[in-house]
Amino acid sequence: MTRNEVTELIITQKLAKKLSWPQLAAAIGMSKEWTTAALLGQMTLTADQAGKIGTMLDLPADAVVQLQVVPYKGSLPTSVPTDPLIYRFYELVNVYGTTFKALIHEEFGDGIMSAIDFNMDLKREADPKGDRVKIVMSGKFLPYKSY
Repeated sequence: MTRNEVTELIITQKLAKKLSWPQLAAAIGMSKEWTTAALLGQMTLTADQAGKIGTMLDLPADAVVQLQVVPYKGSLPTSVPTDPLIYRFYELVNVYGTTFKALIHEEFGDGIMSAIDFNMDLKREADPKGDRVKIVMSGKFLPYKSY
């Protein structure tokens, strides 16, 4: 069973069992953001976490094993996804990427924001003009070293 097949099975079973991402996250004691990324194939679960998810979703043993394998991260099917929601994040980086870079460098110096030592929180924000998506991302600053 490939990791992509496991992801498809997870989505199918989640729908069939009427479970939410936050419910699955609570079962393994992790955030809904990290758990969703993991179950969509971008993070590695521990044996205990994989076993709990396997039980909740009635996954076969080989799927539970695949959840514990280090994934090929950032493995979207195309270089620029055509899904409108995911594409908007590409647009956001294209428009504001240089702004992020300039402001981070001015505040912290020459370096990057880690996507490894990283937290994210996604919430609905009520607004009379239409609800908003609020995403807060926090990554450790990693300065470039001179040598």
